[in-house]
Amino acid sequence: MIVAYGIANLLQSVAAARTTVHHTFDPGLLLRLAGHRTYLVGLLCQVVGFVLAFLARRDLPLFLVQASVAAGLGVTALLGVLLLKWRLPAAEVVLLVLLFGGITALVLAARPAPSRQLGTAGTVALLVALVGIAVLGFFAVRLHGAPGSVALGSLAGLAFSAAAVAARPLASAPTAEAFLGNPLLYLLVGHSVVGQLLLGLAMQRGSTTAAVAAMDAAGAVPAAIVGLLLLNDKIWPGREWLAAAGFLVTLAAVIGLTRYAEPQHHHAVAGDRKRAMVGAARVG
Repeated sequence: MIVAYGIANLLQSVAAARTTVHHTFDPGLLLRLAGHRTYLVGLLCQVVGFVLAFLARRDLPLFLVQASVAAGLGVTALLGVLLLKWRLPAAEVVLLVLLFGGITALVLAARPAPSRQLGTAGTVALLVALVGIAVLGFFAVRLHGAPGSVALGSLAGLAFSAAAVAARPLASAPTAEAFLGNPLLYLLVGHSVVGQLLLGLAMQRGSTTAAVAAMDAAGAVPAAIVGLLLLNDKIWPGREWLAAAGFLVTLAAVIGLTRYAEPQHHHAVAGDRKRAMVGAARVG
């Protein structure tokens, strides 16, 4: 899952940076992005990661699975440095090391357990959250640069967090009929689509690292809290301190990455456009 999400982030960000920047909450962006083969391959990787995460949520607590999604950021950064010549400041290297240390602590603290069912009130709350996130996205899309990237990435994280909350009890459906007839399935799809659109918009306005880090930071806390309070997420006795330390270190590292991230793609796109203009002038 971590590797799949890391590759997906990289490929989708490349496609998003090559697409005209949108200043409206327009679902047509997803159709335009679908015209890029790079984006489609990235989307396929994301689907693979999504399926693996869904299966993991059947028994593992959300604080572990959602924090592990953040580790995909390390894969994205590493591939960006190796393949796209991204610059990775020393501060980001330290934060990535902390990120993987935090994930390791969470793995040691997490205790597998089946999920409780969410109930009618929880289902209604997820529906209200879907509408609220979409409305906030409509206004946040007017922001530009790094603030827009972080705001839209954060909203995408909330959408994916709500999708994770829906997925945890849904993964325990006993039959295919119960799975397809469960309203959580359609809330899962709705939150995932909205989150995907918001993430695409976020990647257009700043760096991949900033957009994805903001998404992971905003998505980790709500799912962890809901999982522990309502969905029977468990921690091994005596390891509560390890879970808390791992979660805080992971969250701090992810938030820190938004501070040090460079807008790599937009610099690259601007450079490509400048070279094209210079070439045209020489031809003229």
